[in-house]
Amino acid sequence: MLSSLPRTLRTAGTALAGWPPPRWGAALGGATVTALLVGLPTAVIPNPLFSRMTPTLWWNHPALAATAALAGIVIATYVGTPLPRTSRTGTFGGVLSFLAVGCPVCNKFVLMALGTSGALTVWAPLQPFLALASVALLAVAAVKRLAGEVACRVPARGAAPEA
Repeated sequence: MLSSLPRTLRTAGTALAGWPPPRWGAALGGATVTALLVGLPTAVIPNPLFSRMTPTLWWNHPALAATAALAGIVIATYVGTPLPRTSRTGTFGGVLSFLAVGCPVCNKFVLMALGTSGALTVWAPLQPFLALASVALLAVAAVKRLAGEVACRVPARGAAPEA
């Protein structure tokens, strides 16, 4: 599996290089929506509606940026392509990102399970690893979807199949 990784990454890069401007627009739109959906309620993006009980950490912003960029690419792979959804890797990556960058004592489930001190001493140290897992899952989803675009080209509707 690892031996085919460079070829898969090249194939994904080929797919990205062939994207037309509207597809890149979809990726930018998806990244923006993802950044807002994750960043506003977690207050990584400061706003008057949500606040944090603990300050944002140095890695919260890069984790949010990586999540948004990769999620935008994954979302754009669904635009104008007949490739079916084959896994939920990207969805899990997005949810993990939300849990990773959120305030540890603002998560009601964590508070119920661990209490305030547990949220700060157990949950908070795990969050950077959740962020890494989130980015990894989104990267896997993006590479799989992109590689599928090149490997499984489908002719446009009405086009004659190549002989």
